[in-house]
Amino acid sequence: MSPTRVKTNILLILTDDQGAWALGCAGNGEIRTPNLDRLAREGMRFDNFFCTSPVCSPARASLLTGKIPSQHGIHDWIRHGDVPIEWGERGPVIRYLADTTGYTDILSARGYTCGISGKWHLGDALHAHMGFRFWRVHAQGAGPYYGAPLIKHGRIVHEPRYVTDAITENALAFLKTQRNSEDPFYLSVHYTAPHSPWDRANHPAQFYDQYFDNCPFESVPVEPMHPRQINTAPYGEGQKRRELLSGYFAAVTAMDSGVGRILEELETMEARDSTLVFFTGDNGMNMGHHGIYGKGNGTFPQNMYDTSVKVPAIFWLPGRIPEGVICRDLLSHYDFLPTLLDFLAIDNPLEEQLPGRSFAPLLMGRVLGQKPVVVFDEYGPVRMIRSDRWKYVHRHPYGPHELFDLKEDPEERRNLYGDAGNAKRVAELKGELDSWFHRYADPALDGSHEGVTGKGQLGLAGPAGRGRKVWADDWHYLGEGPSKNPSVVDY
Repeated sequence: MSPTRVKTNILLILTDDQGAWALGCAGNGEIRTPNLDRLAREGMRFDNFFCTSPVCSPARASLLTGKIPSQHGIHDWIRHGDVPIEWGERGPVIRYLADTTGYTDILSARGYTCGISGKWHLGDALHAHMGFRFWRVHAQGAGPYYGAPLIKHGRIVHEPRYVTDAITENALAFLKTQRNSEDPFYLSVHYTAPHSPWDRANHPAQFYDQYFDNCPFESVPVEPMHPRQINTAPYGEGQKRRELLSGYFAAVTAMDSGVGRILEELETMEARDSTLVFFTGDNGMNMGHHGIYGKGNGTFPQNMYDTSVKVPAIFWLPGRIPEGVICRDLLSHYDFLPTLLDFLAIDNPLEEQLPGRSFAPLLMGRVLGQKPVVVFDEYGPVRMIRSDRWKYVHRHPYGPHELFDLKEDPEERRNLYGDAGNAKRVAELKGELDSWFHRYADPALDGSHEGVTGKGQLGLAGPAGRGRKVWADDWHYLGEGPSKNPSVVDY
């Protein structure tokens, strides 16, 4: 690829727990996302884009570093280590990515001014690092939308404004500092929306009430509770379901409004045609899909349904990225780092270490010389390989394992694992899965050996943890599942 002729700014908009289905431009006629729909009309929307792990912290670490969890060592959402006081307990801050390079480090070294507003959730939220100079982050992973704990000058302050608006306004403050700068900028806008809580008190009435009073929520299935649903997200039926979905949809629409304000600022800065915008979510989300509320950790053992692992993805740069294109190639967050550097014509010093490959040609209106035919995913000891047609999920050490024919069964209802006629296919997929992880996983951080429960990571994984308890275990099944006893792991 030839070097870019002008310096290109980058704006990453990252949402929290937004399923790929929760976008108007993705075919959801009930949810209102006019600004994101505009980005899709004027840019490229990717229909088969996947997170690297279906829970926030590992997914975010992989997006930033291009590494899989079994390389960077974050296998579950960070429960301890962001700030000294978390969840009512005292403890040290931990830089989970202290020895890992992110693309922001590379951009900063190449003259980019890097800023972040919103959710960090990768440890040590008190201090700017990873190449960032502007640092306005959430102190933890999520929490109330009013009174949210944000970091200001290295201290926690409780933000009285609706946190989505505060994140937007901090992003705008950064952009205004760049109006007269000759250096390119990188800005991460990491919304906590639409993560729970979803009750009326946490969202502006003008968004919540419109959905609660008027929306039938036919775009979200009504199914019996999954037998392996655990205590990781609010769950409800009947009136409670309407309340939760109203909050979820309201959070998305309020976030979309913030995106509109940021796009307006780009216009004011005359940076519209020089700023690459990438909109995505950290992981998928079930809001009743498969009878689950939550993402990969909505169940135990963790699930790899498409509703958990698929994420929204839109790229926008007027005049350079083709308009109104829907790309159906199988791509992953682990492809983003090599793609970004390739698009910017910056050498990738990590190329030999990383599993991802650049899809920058697609963003230039070209075709990929060699298209990815499978994507991989992991969540602790649970791993997935997925092609256009087949998905195989392997749960170390005991199972249950799954094989889905996505052509005949796109809703993943019929597990074909164990069928004699599919034994050869399972063996081939398992072999490819094992080979890929053998190539890229760090033996010291290999998730297949970690007892991840979905209830949070308490410290460094592998030998760096020095034998301390790393995985929270305060989980339980919500329904009449295989076991109500958290000490019994029924695979």
